[in-house]
Amino acid sequence: MRLHRNLCFSVIDGLTLIFNEGKYADKVIQQLLRRDKRWGARDRAFVAETTYDIVRWKRLYAEIAEVKAPYDRDNLWRIFAVWATLRGIKLPDWKYFENTPQRKIKGRFDELIQTRKFKESIPDWLDEMGVKELGEAVWTKEISALNEQAEVILRVNTLNTTKDKLQALLFDDGIETESIKGYPNALKLKERANVFQTEAFKNGFFEVQDASSQLVAEFLEVEPGMRVVDACAGAGGKALHIASLMENKGQVIALDIYENKLNELKRRAKRNGAFNIETRTIESTKVVKKLYGKADRVLIDAPCSGLGVLRRNPDAKWKLQPEFIEDIKTTQQEILQQYSKIVKGGGKLVYATCSILPSENKHQVDVFLATELGKDFNFIKDNSILSHKTGFDGFYMALLQKKND
Repeated sequence: MRLHRNLCFSVIDGLTLIFNEGKYADKVIQQLLRRDKRWGARDRAFVAETTYDIVRWKRLYAEIAEVKAPYDRDNLWRIFAVWATLRGIKLPDWKYFENTPQRKIKGRFDELIQTRKFKESIPDWLDEMGVKELGEAVWTKEISALNEQAEVILRVNTLNTTKDKLQALLFDDGIETESIKGYPNALKLKERANVFQTEAFKNGFFEVQDASSQLVAEFLEVEPGMRVVDACAGAGGKALHIASLMENKGQVIALDIYENKLNELKRRAKRNGAFNIETRTIESTKVVKKLYGKADRVLIDAPCSGLGVLRRNPDAKWKLQPEFIEDIKTTQQEILQQYSKIVKGGGKLVYATCSILPSENKHQVDVFLATELGKDFNFIKDNSILSHKTGFDGFYMALLQKKND
């Protein structure tokens, strides 16, 4: 591989924003990719994948480069040189790479990967928490899996097309996909591609959604004609899936505290042809109270640490703090207490997170079931999904049923 100066400069600019200014990696990369219209697919892929790669392995590379935060541009070039050296990329004759100790870099790498927190490039506190929650053996496998690059998974929008038809359309666009056993509406890309430019996407034939995330709506056991509430809908990936499972019959009420996210859901719903979704911004408790006892199904896709989706959000490792995780557990229990009241007698509730920590998952369900409100519910089943077992995101979902009044 030959390094091109303008592409490398873009990576360094992106890392400056992510590491020193706390910007989100996905947003920064979106900005970088709009920088030069002359860039081809390979150029864009280099900028995106190199930036993500260095973000993912920041602690390991910084340790090898012997630099500490905040990183000035010289330090970022040193980290970049470590990345390139470890990939066997020949460093060009640029001033940024003068006196790069390539043999020392490889030796230091061999030494550091004997220790998990360096090998997997994670903060000390996260390593300790992972061991405490999952045990040494499982955590070692799981954090390794969460450092793999996420595959691109599509969810077929069955309101507009079938899996076979979508597969054929994408094939005509030069995009090869394959089915995934056990995931009825999922297609996996054989090679990464910009699927958002396809006519199939513009016509609402699919959404990009990880395979684990696709299990949540199915876990809710919805049927056409029901009233379903997605209590923490966000931009609506799961609400759209619910609408398709309901064949556009019945009502999906999507709630969120952020109006801009619900506006994005409206745009997506229009493209998907999902006409049974109604959005409601939670501006006060009245919005939720009006729904008490009125829903056949309620999905609580709760805010969480997001540790199950580190493959696609590697910068979360550096933004997360242990205090945040403790605070979010309190929020999770408050949400369970409040939104569970929306379920009517005989109705069902799914509590889900994209976390791998039992303290955010099964423990929260157990705590809820032991409360006065929780005693009105029966535990039906749950599913703890770990990345090292499936190759997809880490997720948790529990199905509860409210006793008949």
